[in-house]
Amino acid sequence: MNSIADLDIFARVVTSGSMSAAGRELGCSPAVVSKRIRRLEERLGARLLQRTTRQLSLTEAGQGFYERVVAIIASAEEAEAWVSRRSTAVRGVLRVSAPTSFGRLHVAPHLLPFLDAHPELQLDLILTDAFVDIVAEGYDVAVRIADLQDSSLVARRLAPNHRILCATPSYLERRGTPRTLAELATHRLLAHNADHWRLEGPDGPVTVRVDSPLRTNSSEVVREAVIAGVGIALRSTWDIGPELRAGRLAQVLPGYGGSRKVAIHAVYPSRRHLAQKVRVFVDYLSTLYGATPPWDEGLDALTR
Repeated sequence: MNSIADLDIFARVVTSGSMSAAGRELGCSPAVVSKRIRRLEERLGARLLQRTTRQLSLTEAGQGFYERVVAIIASAEEAEAWVSRRSTAVRGVLRVSAPTSFGRLHVAPHLLPFLDAHPELQLDLILTDAFVDIVAEGYDVAVRIADLQDSSLVARRLAPNHRILCATPSYLERRGTPRTLAELATHRLLAHNADHWRLEGPDGPVTVRVDSPLRTNSSEVVREAVIAGVGIALRSTWDIGPELRAGRLAQVLPGYGGSRKVAIHAVYPSRRHLAQKVRVFVDYLSTLYGATPPWDEGLDALTR
């Protein structure tokens, strides 16, 4: 049976990016870390890490195993904390960063029960689409919508993130519905701070050039523009779920969408000596969304 210690070593190697860095965190030599990883791979009968002289990378099996290991470790820590936490009080200031639209739509509406449960806590919630340095800028937690395979931070997956191409029915009636990626070149493509889309489709990853007639640093401006019928956009279902369900937006090229590796995470610098205020907030977020978050309900036919 896998021991929690071996799982923790594997997770630390992935998050730190190397055997030596994981060894420094654990207080042991890289040789010991390597031996434990090999033992784990032998026990599982699968290679988890691809090793080169310059870097480590996860195999497909390793990626799936890592996602589950992080959840197991978090659950074990939560169980230990429930039994042995030094204090049930959560006090002080909790600084949290979240993307502007996601924070407004899917964090702020859920804060009442959390704040009522912890009256001695002050939540400092900063909404920004910038990729903040949570250590340098003094944040306790950040909500990130990204592919965090190479992150040096501890990441707890909160929900999947489905991004689809979409437009209004009126726009598609006027301009025609594209049937291939090549036909996108004849359409108005809307994006913020990007000149290309990285999509996944039937044949794997593909890049589409976006020569947008609208330049903006605001994702919310792009959202309003696509709903107004200006063009085609790549949007997350958490952002446009109601419009899809109501038929105000329609999916375009349903075989293509954003990377499946991108998900919604809560990230923080270290699980060692994790402050109780951080733990309870991340635990609370993890209860809100689930494997099928509310914004994806009823959209099975619209997502890949």
